[in-house]
Amino acid sequence: MASRKERLVVVGGVAAGMSAASAAKRTRSEMEVIVFEKSPFISYGACSIPYYISDEIKDYRELIAVTPDAAEKERSLVVRTLHEVTAILPEQKEVLVRSLEKGKEERVAFDKLVIATGAIPIKPPLSGIDLQHVFTLRTLEDALAVKRYIDDWSTRDACVGSPECAYVKSLSADKGERPRVVIVGGGYIGLEMCESFRKRGLDVTVVEKMDRVLGTMDMSITAIVEEKLQNEGVKLFKETTVLGFEGADGRLSRVLTDKGNLDTDFVILSIGVRPESTLAEKAGVVLSVNKAIGVDAHMRTNLPDIYAAGDCADAISIVTGKKVYIPLGTTANKQGRIAGENAAGRETDFEGVAGTAQTKIFDLEVARTGLTSVDAEREKIPYIASTVHGRSRAKAYPAGKPIFITYVVERDTGKLLGAQMVGQEGVALRIDTLAAALYGRMTIEDVARLDLGYAPPFATVWDPILVAANVALKKMGKR
Repeated sequence: MASRKERLVVVGGVAAGMSAASAAKRTRSEMEVIVFEKSPFISYGACSIPYYISDEIKDYRELIAVTPDAAEKERSLVVRTLHEVTAILPEQKEVLVRSLEKGKEERVAFDKLVIATGAIPIKPPLSGIDLQHVFTLRTLEDALAVKRYIDDWSTRDACVGSPECAYVKSLSADKGERPRVVIVGGGYIGLEMCESFRKRGLDVTVVEKMDRVLGTMDMSITAIVEEKLQNEGVKLFKETTVLGFEGADGRLSRVLTDKGNLDTDFVILSIGVRPESTLAEKAGVVLSVNKAIGVDAHMRTNLPDIYAAGDCADAISIVTGKKVYIPLGTTANKQGRIAGENAAGRETDFEGVAGTAQTKIFDLEVARTGLTSVDAEREKIPYIASTVHGRSRAKAYPAGKPIFITYVVERDTGKLLGAQMVGQEGVALRIDTLAAALYGRMTIEDVARLDLGYAPPFATVWDPILVAANVALKKMGKR
C-alpha cells in the first residue's frame, strides 16, 4: 500500500484557519492540507459586517476573501464546508468529522493539527434569551439574518408570502414606521452597529452594564464617544443590567432591566465573546486565561503536533509579559500564519500583542493600544494618565479636526504603557506609531523625541503625539 502524504488538518476555516492552511501549503507544497469548517462560508471579514448591514456594502459576497473553490484551485487546499469536527483523538492522531448535510461521520487521520475554532458570543442564561429576534452578530450567517429582518421590515408593504415579512407588516400599525433595536453591550461591535442601524433609520438604544462604553478605555475618551452617540439620536443607558426578555408567541417584545423595561422589536446581544475551546479541552489540551487554549510562541499546545491560533487561543501581552485573551482579526491572521508555517516545519515565533484596536463610531475615529488606566490598576502598576487636546492638521490649514490623546505611563520608569485617541480624523494611523513605540519598549521621553513628519495638510508642527508626550513628562516632573 502506497504511503500517503504528510497531512495537516485545520479545524475552522475563517481568519486563523485559512491563514494557517495557506501558510502551511506555501511552506511545504507537498503537504496535504485539509480544512474543515462547519458553516457554509470560509475566509470572510467579520469586521465588515456593520457596513453590510448598513447597506454600504451591498452584497455579502464582498465580505468573502476566498471561496472554497478558489482555495482548492488557487491554493491547492482541500476545503470541506458544512463539516463539523466533533472530537479530536490525539493518541490515534485522528479527528471525528460529521457531515452536516448527510449526517455521516468519518475518521480522518492527521500528522499535524491546527485548532482554529474561533470564539462564540456570550449568551448569559437569562429568561427569554431564546426568543425569536434576539440576535447575536458574530458570523456571516448572523449578519444575513439581521440584514434580512431589517430588509423585510423596510419592504413590508410590498412583500407577500414570507412569514417573517407578514409578521413585521402586522406590527406597522401600532409600532410606528421604524423598527426599534436594543443593543445589549457598549463595546466595539455594539457601537459600530449604532451607526449602521441609524443609517437604516432605526430607533436605537444601547444598554451597558458598566459606567462607560468601550470597556476599559479611559473616561477622557469614552465621554466624547457617549456625547456623539446621544447627538446622533442613540439612547444610552449606562450602569444598567439586563434581567431578561419577554414576548408573546415566541417573539420578542420587551427587554427587562434593573431600571425599567424597554419595548423593542429586536435585540443585538453584544456583550463579548468567549473562546470556543470545548473541543480542545475534551481532547486534553490545557486551557489558559479566560479558558482560551494555551499556546507557546510557536503556537504549540501541550499536546504533540497540535497547534492553535486565533480567537480560541491566548497570547502574550508585550506590555506586561503576561498571558492575555484579546480576540482581534489582525492577531488571528498573524497567529494562523505562524501556526501553519510551524506545522509545516518552520520555527517561527509569535512575539505577542499590544492589543491595538480601532473603530469608527459615526464620524469619530476611536483607537487604543496597550494598557488603559483601568488595566494598569488591575495589574497594580503605578501609573500616571495624561490627556491632551490637539489638532489633526495645522491650524491655518482648512478642515483640521480636534484630536484627544490619553497616555498611560509607568510612574517610576516613564515607560509608555498605553495610549488612546478619539477624533474625526488622523486617529487611526497615529495609534500605529504608538503601537510601534510599545513594541520598542519606549519611554515617554523616547516618544517625545520622535522625529515625526510635518506638513500643514497632515499634521501640526508639534504633532499631538509629541504634545501629549511632553505634557505627560511635565506631569511626571521631568519638564
